[in-house]
Amino acid sequence: MELKKEKNTLYYIWEMIKYRPWLYLCNCILWTLIHISPLIPGLLAKEFFDNLSGNASVNIGIWGLLVLMIMVTLIRIVFIAIGGRVDIVHRFNMSGLIRRNLLQGILDKPGSRSLACSTGEAVNCFRDDADQAENSISWTLDVIGSAVFALVAIIILLNINAKITLLVFTPLVLVVALAQRAGERIEKYREASREATANVTGAMGEIFSSVQAIKVAGAEKDILSNLNSLNKIRHTLTLKDSILNQLMQSIYENTVSLGTGLILLLAGQSIKAGNFTVGDFALFVYYLAFVADFTQFFGSFIAHYQQTGVAFRRMIELLQEDSGETLVQHNPLYLKEGIKKENTIDDKINIKLNTDKLEILEIKDLTYTYEETGNGIHNVNFLIKEGSFTVITGRIGSGKSTLVKTILGLLPKAGGKIIWNGKSIKDPAEFFVPPISAYTSQVPNLFSDTLKQNILLGLSETQSEFESAIHSAVLERDIEVLPKGIETVIGSKGVKLSGGQIQRTAAARMFARKAELYVFDDISSALDVDTEVTMWNRLFNSNKPTCVVVSNRKFVLQQADNIIVMKEGKIEAQGTLEELLDSSEEMKQIWNIIQ
Repeated sequence: MELKKEKNTLYYIWEMIKYRPWLYLCNCILWTLIHISPLIPGLLAKEFFDNLSGNASVNIGIWGLLVLMIMVTLIRIVFIAIGGRVDIVHRFNMSGLIRRNLLQGILDKPGSRSLACSTGEAVNCFRDDADQAENSISWTLDVIGSAVFALVAIIILLNINAKITLLVFTPLVLVVALAQRAGERIEKYREASREATANVTGAMGEIFSSVQAIKVAGAEKDILSNLNSLNKIRHTLTLKDSILNQLMQSIYENTVSLGTGLILLLAGQSIKAGNFTVGDFALFVYYLAFVADFTQFFGSFIAHYQQTGVAFRRMIELLQEDSGETLVQHNPLYLKEGIKKENTIDDKINIKLNTDKLEILEIKDLTYTYEETGNGIHNVNFLIKEGSFTVITGRIGSGKSTLVKTILGLLPKAGGKIIWNGKSIKDPAEFFVPPISAYTSQVPNLFSDTLKQNILLGLSETQSEFESAIHSAVLERDIEVLPKGIETVIGSKGVKLSGGQIQRTAAARMFARKAELYVFDDISSALDVDTEVTMWNRLFNSNKPTCVVVSNRKFVLQQADNIIVMKEGKIEAQGTLEELLDSSEEMKQIWNIIQ
């Protein structure tokens, strides 16, 4: 399949503009009026000085000119107030679209492949790179407005004295050319700076998520030393980026002083000759500052445009795409209050509750290979019947977790079929969600919220078997000793809970889903034997749900209706425990080394 070619930065900016075209047009008109409004005070200043020197071309007097100046200023203030409000709304729409599409793109990826970077780097993209894209759209308005001002101002000045105008404004053109020449280096420095920042934020995220492991290993000094090294690299690269930008800023700003000096040198003779008035001189100096500001801003915009290209590339990398069309895809943001959600979690449960009751799940030639190592699972075949208890066992690295993740769509299958009640499932990730299936991973994800909300996770209590889920997960005694019971805030990743409590909270979340199929990935690893036995007995004494369990515990294997023995990514053997202990050498070895 041919890969889509990566678009240029202009494509993404244009697609974002098209997302809210009328809002952009309104914003553009307002800010163009704001930027060109200083033309009038300049002309009024010219008439003011010409009036004082006796060369007035308009007979409204000094006071009339002052009144007009005040009126123009007040009108400009009103325009700025309105324009500021419109610009805020427009900016939020732009960054909101980017962040919405980034989040949607991540959520649409297979669960185990949703992020190709650390969470710190991802947050950096959501925050800084989305802001960069937002600014690039808003800055186009300023470029348009400033360009219109500069064009009209130069036309006016050319009509007054073409020679002086050309000699004064030619250096400004050279500044723009210089900025364009520096574009590649600016882009290079910005990319290196942002990558260094991402490395620091990524490292900090990993440190905060592994505090216990760091303390147990006594690696605090080494970790801090590594973080300091990353920060020094970031400091150096950010300094280079800032110095280059400041250098360009200095060049732009000095052009104003250079231009004013040229006006003084050239205007003297013209004033003596009588073809250049004091008002003309005032107008030249007044407009020069604004035109120079435009030149400075345009140069900054060119640099900013290069940096925006870096930001878009980083966000596309986060989405793990080639063209990045998803990044600027037009989608609703639901910013207004009262918008009805298309589908709530409860709605989805009601839709699927009576439509896909499990009778038989068939796995045919299922294959998945990790690109980095070539390992994975190969041509896996087995059946799961309604109400059965299937256990997947095997040594470390045999492919147990990879198998269940591929079935659930958390890893994209490379081949084979997954058949539910005779119907081939094309998109397992979309299909295997509650109430079809519920899953507890080896390392559950909990949020910094109450224990209750971590179990419900969007469900209403009326749509979940909340009390039953707590009972099945053997959480009653734990809840009794928590400071606020079920309303206790458990901290980031459940830091206030023990490993077993975290695992059982995740199990309770799964039980609350009323799923047709429960999938447990090595839940035994964090539970003591007695607690695990209690949990399984409570589950078996309920409605005997269909379960797929990854485990090497003897008690669990003894309860299995079917055991699948994995070895090097393939099914070595399958059957009941008695059959396998008689026929499978691999099963005998596993049985002898497990508890």
